[in-house]
Amino acid sequence: MTEFCDDVIKLFPLRAIPDVIKLFRQQLNNREEEPDLTLLSIVTGLIEHSLTTKVLESTGAGSSTSHTNNNNNNNNNNHVDGGKGGTAAAAVGGDTAGGNFPVIRYDTVEALYKRFKSVLAPIEKLLVKTTTDSKFASREIIKKVSDIIWNSLLRSSYKDRAHLQSLYSYLCGNKLDCFGVAFAVVAGCQMLGYRDVHLAISEDHVWVVFGKTGDETIEVTWHGKGAEDKRGQSVAPGIESQTWLYVAGHPVVCNRYMEVAAIVSAINPSLTATSACLEVADLQQQLLWLLYDMGHLRKYPMALGCLGELEEVEPTGGRKSCEELYNESVRSAQTYYRNHHVYPYTYQGGYYYRKNMYREAFASWADSSDVIRLYNYSRDDEEIYKEFLDIANELIPQVMKLESSGHSAKSILRDASCFANLLRFYDGICKWEEGSQTPILHIGWAKPLVATIAKFDHDIRSQVIIKCADQEPQAQHPAHGQENGSKNGADDSLQHHNNNNNNN
Repeated sequence: MTEFCDDVIKLFPLRAIPDVIKLFRQQLNNREEEPDLTLLSIVTGLIEHSLTTKVLESTGAGSSTSHTNNNNNNNNNNHVDGGKGGTAAAAVGGDTAGGNFPVIRYDTVEALYKRFKSVLAPIEKLLVKTTTDSKFASREIIKKVSDIIWNSLLRSSYKDRAHLQSLYSYLCGNKLDCFGVAFAVVAGCQMLGYRDVHLAISEDHVWVVFGKTGDETIEVTWHGKGAEDKRGQSVAPGIESQTWLYVAGHPVVCNRYMEVAAIVSAINPSLTATSACLEVADLQQQLLWLLYDMGHLRKYPMALGCLGELEEVEPTGGRKSCEELYNESVRSAQTYYRNHHVYPYTYQGGYYYRKNMYREAFASWADSSDVIRLYNYSRDDEEIYKEFLDIANELIPQVMKLESSGHSAKSILRDASCFANLLRFYDGICKWEEGSQTPILHIGWAKPLVATIAKFDHDIRSQVIIKCADQEPQAQHPAHGQENGSKNGADDSLQHHNNNNNNN
């Protein structure tokens, strides 16, 4: 018995990127059935693994390694530090259709699909024995799905390495990263017939929401080094939920179409820390545009930022520029998540830095700090801590070095608004530390700060007016299209068009 309808089967074999686009479009346009997360994850994982592994093993990689990754922020959910693939390339059969692109045959995909179904067979038998016919998943069922996947993983895979986010990696190598485990749980629940189980994605973690109203939460994966297993627990509304890791109750809660976007956003074209596979990047870029055109990225700031990075490296003719996409990512975070997401601003700031637009970069970095001030620092916030440390100790000092090498009236060192944004950046980090159990700032932060402040002359520093508010800052939910927000109660030099938090 075939696992898929004729409309899907006739699209195989997939010989090139346009064939993959057709498959995704068929799944996204199907009015009778939800997009099949298992099918799409197997296909993308198979392609990614084949191309990245093949190029790494080849001595003549050619065009596939010509993409140099010049972006400072890799903010995909599968945060990685390498390009090491698995060992299951034989599933592709070794066929290629011109260039490096593998031929994806139906029988290969169906066999992997059935393998995942067999993994879930014990739970299906359990459901048959029980009398319940609820359309909504229980915490017990989701935990059982999580247990089956968790217990079948190779223990050595508990690190966020590259290319471990797809079901293909799980089915062929028993390896998954943090995001991959959570995604496999949701895909498994979908295969069991539950439509209420969805991903909730923060900027460095992922969990599951479920239930009739969709407001129940459950941990299904680990975070960081995986030392503490919280699977089965709810996301507590207490101290934990006020940290950046849980975005204070403002995660991207996905529907099925946004979960397809999560599959695509998690695609990792990287070969090494500085190079990527062109074919995989091209596939990811085209799929993200497909989802963008259908409106499925509108509430997904991280996916918009990912598309912006791809467009920055290889612009698509007739499409929005990378800067427009970075700005759209910021607006999405402001409009739908009460401006609680940091990475849209670091995407934006990194772009301005690379373009030598230092005034704009300082403003974006200050805006990112205005977001982090809304949280209490936790040891789980290691990734965003490293992001801010890099900005403070590497990027800003480099800007100061370049700007102080000459004497120009247009230098940012002669711009009071840049000095104000510098203060706003550090003030947000100080506020992040206040009330936290773990200190953040140390001498390693202080030395670059003092050196940077000293670069601005007294007459420039004296132009900045600081007014103290009587109450703590609150995140503001801007009206649609609103782009201006006051900063620190000071003059226009403290204002930036992207951020809407009202800070003291």
